[in-house]
Amino acid sequence: MTALGPFSIDMYLPGFSGIAADLNTTVAKVSMSLSSYFIGISAGQLLYGPLLDRFGRKKPLFIGLLVYILASLACAFVTDIDAFIGFRFVQAVGSCAATVASLAMVRDLFPAKETPNVLSKLMLVVGLSPMLAPTAGGYVTTYFGWHTVFLILAAMGAFVLLATQLGLPNTHKPDASISLKPKPIITNFISILKVPQFYTYTFTGAIAFSGLFTYVAASPLIFMDILKVDAEIYGWIFALMSVSFIGSSQLNSVLLKRFSSEQMIFTALISQSIISFVFLILAVNDLLGLYETIGMLFLFLACLGISNPNTAGLSLAPFSKNTGSASALMGATQLGIGALASFGVSLFVKDSITPMVVIMTSTTILALLILLLGKRKTKPRL
Repeated sequence: MTALGPFSIDMYLPGFSGIAADLNTTVAKVSMSLSSYFIGISAGQLLYGPLLDRFGRKKPLFIGLLVYILASLACAFVTDIDAFIGFRFVQAVGSCAATVASLAMVRDLFPAKETPNVLSKLMLVVGLSPMLAPTAGGYVTTYFGWHTVFLILAAMGAFVLLATQLGLPNTHKPDASISLKPKPIITNFISILKVPQFYTYTFTGAIAFSGLFTYVAASPLIFMDILKVDAEIYGWIFALMSVSFIGSSQLNSVLLKRFSSEQMIFTALISQSIISFVFLILAVNDLLGLYETIGMLFLFLACLGISNPNTAGLSLAPFSKNTGSASALMGATQLGIGALASFGVSLFVKDSITPMVVIMTSTTILALLILLLGKRKTKPRL
């Protein structure tokens, strides 16, 4: 379930040039399909949160995965870039059922104190997926074409659908007290947003994590157009970047035995800020070649691998009844901000690395400021 979203985001990245050629458009316009996916998965999470709380985890999950499969098939046979962008939005709305359900089930099955540690293990899957997806996508695109990527994604969706329906336990009983009328849903979301611990760590984590979305959206342009690597090599570079995210998220599990989640987040953001500034200085002075760019991104993503599971765990810790809605709101915030960052990439990243680094530096500093201001109103103990 957790791997479906990252595979949908990353597996088609090596095919950007082929998609642009086949659909008679530009790579920059194709990158808007990534933004539409982020917008879809952000908006869709707000839909599935109340549904997962009201009807349990399995029924909404079935519907979402079915939508995902059909949209993936539509993407494989599309002939127009605008239709492609639209079907990517629908595909995202389907896939986010799995994203929300997986987060909610962690909170269903584990006490709040263990949540950051469990989420670090879940980050292993989130990290492995982008490592495998572009590498596999590079080979599939090279030998079979980009259309096959979406056929594979449809098959993955079908497999996950069967696995969840046949093997997934009922971790949450349907709750008839959860209203599906717009006003109570909005009121519920507002009540969640008013919790200081939730909004502090949700916005800190979401804005910091938007650096990853910036990198993902910019990477085809940066590596294949500006730095001139081919699709297969790009896939391996993307895999190397994922090693950083995976390794640091697993290191986080070990460090949590000695340090609190609050300490881990603060240290990661300070480190990320320093790395961003150095990255920006190098970019502005035109000192970034292929290897320098890879090295700086590797360090930047390592910081995200540490901060992300901790901000997620602290955000969800205050909730037991409305876990689905809280996880949906957290995910929607993260992906909505990520969509804005990736849209910024499609507008500004043309023939230089500098706009990408400017966005990454700005979001990192903003996340650190939100953390410092928000900590005055919350004192979590995880």
